[in-house]
Amino acid sequence: MNRAALFVLADGRFPAGGHAHSGGAEPAVAAGRIRDAETLEDFCRGRLHTAGLVAAALAAAAAAGHDPLQLDEAADARTPVQALRTTARKLGRQMMRAARATWPSAELDQLATARPQGAHQPVVLGLAARSAGLAPLDAACAAAYETVSGPATATVRLLSLDPFDATAVLARLAPELDQIAAAAADAAQRIPDEGIDALPAASAPLLDITAQHHAAWPVRLFAS
Repeated sequence: MNRAALFVLADGRFPAGGHAHSGGAEPAVAAGRIRDAETLEDFCRGRLHTAGLVAAALAAAAAAGHDPLQLDEAADARTPVQALRTTARKLGRQMMRAARATWPSAELDQLATARPQGAHQPVVLGLAARSAGLAPLDAACAAAYETVSGPATATVRLLSLDPFDATAVLARLAPELDQIAAAAADAAQRIPDEGIDALPAASAPLLDITAQHHAAWPVRLFAS
């Protein structure tokens, strides 16, 4: 296991396109649901326990070697809004480019061929983690962290929030992030016995609704 690769994969500077996306923070700021560090923490906690749990489980399952095409279909089923499916595949395509350049593997090549328009980002992330020699729990940690670090970073730009405050939010969420990653990895472990339905399907309807509305904004700072 090459644990240090986790730092590369989870680094916000890894060229996977995440910097252009707010994870729903931009419409939440516009609606007044994110106003300061306290409300940012509430937003990130809700996102972590819903979209974050689902993404972490998909990533863990891909890292464990389960069929990425089947996982991609499972991701589609767990993403009811077209705007979020489109975003997930765009990010997956960018993640695939970065992963193949960083940790080349036949499995990444096969998925890229099968999904030329991009697979869902958590699935690609999990396969990238596998190619880097990381464990399913590592992939789950990276996916879960991304679901909260993206909104936190975006809010610094959207509200001119003190970056120290945003980082403190992430630090306070760290124990819950560990819990989510562990639950996601456990779900992935149950796939051989329970099938793909072992993966969680937590939903966040407000995130879905605002994502669809945000996609139609004529002017926006972030792509999603």
